[in-house]
Amino acid sequence: MRSRVLGEGDRALVARLLAADEVAHCFVSSRVDAGVLRAAGVGELWGYPAHAPRALLHVGANVVPVNADDEALDAFAADIGRWRSFVAIVGPITQALGLWDRLSARWPEVYEKPRVVRPRQLLMACTSGVRAAVDPRLRRATESDLESYLAGAVHMYREELEEDPLVTNPVGYRRYVASLIEGRRAFAITEDGRVVFKADLGAVSAAVAQVQGVWVAPDRRGRGLSVPGMAGVTEAILAQGRTASLYVNDFNTPAIACYRRVGYEVVGELASVLY
Repeated sequence: MRSRVLGEGDRALVARLLAADEVAHCFVSSRVDAGVLRAAGVGELWGYPAHAPRALLHVGANVVPVNADDEALDAFAADIGRWRSFVAIVGPITQALGLWDRLSARWPEVYEKPRVVRPRQLLMACTSGVRAAVDPRLRRATESDLESYLAGAVHMYREELEEDPLVTNPVGYRRYVASLIEGRRAFAITEDGRVVFKADLGAVSAAVAQVQGVWVAPDRRGRGLSVPGMAGVTEAILAQGRTASLYVNDFNTPAIACYRRVGYEVVGELASVLY
């Protein structure tokens, strides 16, 4: 390898690189917390150059570059050929798309035609109090909400990616949604026992929690659920002493308007390549 698999002895170096932008690096920070430096079965963290890393690459289900210039991207692309089962490349636009370009050039039959490319996604964050009223019905989802919450998650997935996770990965996706509820990372508003608003916490680090999976039932859209629902989720994150963050496709203007009303501001731009 041109890069090097990092371990516990590199923790201080990794922490220093990730601290440069805690919001942008939330996912990788969460993987460090989960044990990626301990070879705990949650992927690997690579550093380049090997003797004194200044760039990182998380390699697992998600491939995520950190502080990677052209030289580092060349090295990571050369090394990543043995990892061909990841589902997404996510990161700052030039880094994520740069890595994809290099992988496509080396192994076009594997990487040239991803399922979905999102070339510009807005990274947003809220660090102070929310600007909108909170829906008092918002609460953490419980086991009794699983079926309805799962139905909402599946509907959102189909809308966003034009794919049914209950067809491609029925057991794994159900387990994943259940784990969000069990881990108290799932929020819901219910009406007559049905989930009509949902949002999850994806990556969570010591400093930041990233909101994902925001969804409103189709028959309840346009009725003012999203802003107070997101305000409640955001308030719960801020109450933990964390920054609330999320990323959203640049063409999703209704969602962007909602998040701005809650108190989120654009702090960066990302790209995602999904396989």
